[in-house]
Amino acid sequence: MYYNGSGVTQDNIYAHMWWNIAASLGNEGAKKNGDLVTEHMTSADISKAQSLARNCVQKNYKDC
Repeated sequence: MYYNGSGVTQDNIYAHMWWNIAASLGNEGAKKNGDLVTEHMTSADISKAQSLARNCVQKNYKDC
């Protein structure tokens, strides 16, 4: 959704965040998609996405 902007504003950081979460839960497709979006991100963007993913998991996926 966030990677393509389907129904939401296109946002690579949030796309990476959700794919990171899905990959950590064992979704192989999410790992591949996360790798694809990483090619279009700066290291600061990747760091922000990883931080958002950690915070989202800690909040039990509420208000992510």
